[in-house]
Amino acid sequence: MKIKWALLSLIFTITTVLTGCDQPLLVLDPKGPQAKTLSDTIIFSMVIMAGILLVVYILYAYMLTKYRASKMGEDYEPPHEEGSHTLEIIWTLIPVIIVVVLSVVTVRSTSDVEAVPKGYEEDKPLVIYASSSNWKWHFSYPEEGIETVNYVNIPTDRPVEFRLYSHGPISSFWIPQLAGQKYAMNAMINELNLVADAPGSYIGKNSNFNGKGFAHMDFEAQAMTASEYVQWVEDVKETAPKLSEKEFNSLLEIDFVGRKTYSSNHLTFSPPPVGNHGHNPDEKDGKDASEDESNSHEEHNQH
Repeated sequence: MKIKWALLSLIFTITTVLTGCDQPLLVLDPKGPQAKTLSDTIIFSMVIMAGILLVVYILYAYMLTKYRASKMGEDYEPPHEEGSHTLEIIWTLIPVIIVVVLSVVTVRSTSDVEAVPKGYEEDKPLVIYASSSNWKWHFSYPEEGIETVNYVNIPTDRPVEFRLYSHGPISSFWIPQLAGQKYAMNAMINELNLVADAPGSYIGKNSNFNGKGFAHMDFEAQAMTASEYVQWVEDVKETAPKLSEKEFNSLLEIDFVGRKTYSSNHLTFSPPPVGNHGHNPDEKDGKDASEDESNSHEEHNQH
């Protein structure tokens, strides 16, 4: 009877918890090669852990059954048995092997998600500066000369290189269906590479608690076809207002804002900080970010 009520309580608890989940496990529904690598690693680790638990439970049940108390007399003394060196070696080696396997898989997957996705190494990436402030995201497109707030649009089947930094406290940039999380910090730039396989709207968020507005730092990452992306950029340039330094500073001071779109960006008057490993990713042969942006505009206009 006690077992029956324990099982019913367990089922009720699981059902109650699952009914509160209004979203699928996004990390297990990848829409890009980087997210697929992470998803496969998570599933592999879960399978390994489930296998370990299964073996432990089987051995536990076997030991309870074989060595349970019996109806022997009080003067019964079980026979003395020496330990087995073979068994000791086996149960020492198994955990070592498990740790080595998980370590190799983790190191390889970490290396893969840090690099440009395989098959896209020769493609020119779309560079987007993603900077956080209390409590919002600014997305600056140096190649296109535009900027968005609290949403980002990217083309499918093209590598995207996010360059992350913060105008305030440390934030964590994360689009679960496209890539893993990476920190945006005040005095340096972190890079995050990803590719979107399919068009769609994906949830982006700040996964690092950083104050009262943490819950408001969700944003939309919309992947669109190349032609749709080009059309969107042209529409922004034709219809969106320019971003002035005064308005940008005002945005930094405001805690919460909605989606905004501008036909220029803040990189010209508020350049990103010195980048990762002590250099700015845009510094090439003495050129700064603004010079690189101007050249990108000229190249884009020629096309």
